Amino acid sequence: MLDSTQSKSESKSISKKTVTIELKLNKTDCDCDSDDDKDFVRRRYSMTFSIPQMDTKPFHVAVIGNAGIDTNIYFPGAAIDFSREANFTENIDYIGQAGGYSARGFARLGYRTAFIGYLGDDFQGRFIREQFNADGINGEAIFTDPQGTSRSINFMYPDGRRKNFYDGKGHMHFQPDPEIWRPVLAGSTLALFHIPNWARQLLPAARDLGVTIACDLQDIVNLDDPYRQDFIAGADILFFSTVNHDGPEPIIRHILKRYPDKIILSGMGDRGCALGTKEGIEYFPVWDMEAPVIDTNGAGDALAVGFLSSYLFEGYHLREAVQRGQIAARYTCTLKASTSNLISRKKLDELFTRR
Repeated sequence: MLDSTQSKSESKSISKKTVTIELKLNKTDCDCDSDDDKDFVRRRYSMTFSIPQMDTKPFHVAVIGNAGIDTNIYFPGAAIDFSREANFTENIDYIGQAGGYSARGFARLGYRTAFIGYLGDDFQGRFIREQFNADGINGEAIFTDPQGTSRSINFMYPDGRRKNFYDGKGHMHFQPDPEIWRPVLAGSTLALFHIPNWARQLLPAARDLGVTIACDLQDIVNLDDPYRQDFIAGADILFFSTVNHDGPEPIIRHILKRYPDKIILSGMGDRGCALGTKEGIEYFPVWDMEAPVIDTNGAGDALAVGFLSSYLFEGYHLREAVQRGQIAARYTCTLKASTSNLISRKKLDELFTRR
């Protein structure tokens, strides 16, 4: 397991190598009257365990997707009277969107992080580059969107719910240069894909390079949505939100029927989350914290970051990794319009030990 006291430059990614030690028994090794007795002893005392292998790749993770500036508009009451021209609200700008939350989330936990994506050559894009650099996030594969930095407007309700209005600028038409992004991808243990249209071009290379592929499908509406099929097929681990559905089970079963070896984690908001594997579907209740929910932006991204880092880098069991992802998500919901103070590894470990 990673030492939480390690610096970013010292920490290494952990993968597991399974080793079986089998006893080689002769007649003189034990009081065995027959070969059957020896087989029983051999099975009883053989050991299988996992040895952590230190990963020397430059990056634990490459986050692939859009980062941008979010503007959160906080309503003073339960609703806004849209029949009136003027309303008084609290409006806050900050670095957000799936790529921003995820990249800063991994970096905050101390993992070596690279970002592959597009930003505008404008004030917002330069600001994000500066903040990523300060976070230690590698930006060698940040490309320039001539239409500018992507933006989101989020109408925020007092209970933390939101309505999102997203402007992805030119993401539907980009052709990112593989000579720039391929070395970054090759130097990563994990690739977390978000779903701008251009990102699908990187999926075959990630598979060929042997990188573990995770993908956040976001808020699925149609189970057979053709836009998401490349991402579903290409990923080892999938995340999605049930915000547009009554529950996750039909979606999970639909995907597992075709791709039974995938790991699927679904965020269910204040109902918790669900883990789907070929072993079945398991539900996890919402993780309780004293601090109130004030902003649900980035909760799904934090669920993915907490789960992936715990499961792939720290060696936690699936169930424990889910719980750690839930802690990261719930903690994010206590932050108002900010990706600057996402959960740290020390805080995540502390809250997990209290369970």
